[in-house]
Amino acid sequence: MLREVLVASVIVAVLAVLVFVPRWLRSPEPAAQMPTCDVLAGPCRWHSDQGEWVVEAEPLGEGDQGTEFRLQVRAPVAPERFLAVLRGESMYMGEYPVPLMPDDKGGWNARFTAPFCTTGSEMQWRIDLQSGQRPVGAPPARLTFWAR
Repeated sequence: MLREVLVASVIVAVLAVLVFVPRWLRSPEPAAQMPTCDVLAGPCRWHSDQGEWVVEAEPLGEGDQGTEFRLQVRAPVAPERFLAVLRGESMYMGEYPVPLMPDDKGGWNARFTAPFCTTGSEMQWRIDLQSGQRPVGAPPARLTFWAR
């Protein structure tokens, strides 16, 4: 009888370790700990090993699908398939890749309309810079903006 209780206790302890220890060891999302930089409020600047990065956006007015925005990126490198991926920050609404096109000043630009939520008119979006599927730039803050 004592042996069965001991075996059952060991099995329960092993299961508890397998379930709870990975949760305790997992670090929180790094993006959730990072400060934010509102790209509509002014340029977001940072330095990486390659040089200075600058990201800013401006509303262009109402379009057919909602408010249109212009995103401008100045980067010290020329990534292949340079994308700004929009991800819902205040509510997950999927991922929306926005291709960045080179301009004549050595930067990249894009015009886009942020998708809007049917449950409310305000939505905070995060912009992640990518070269294809790989993140680039390593900003020290989450690049965000509000679509209203």
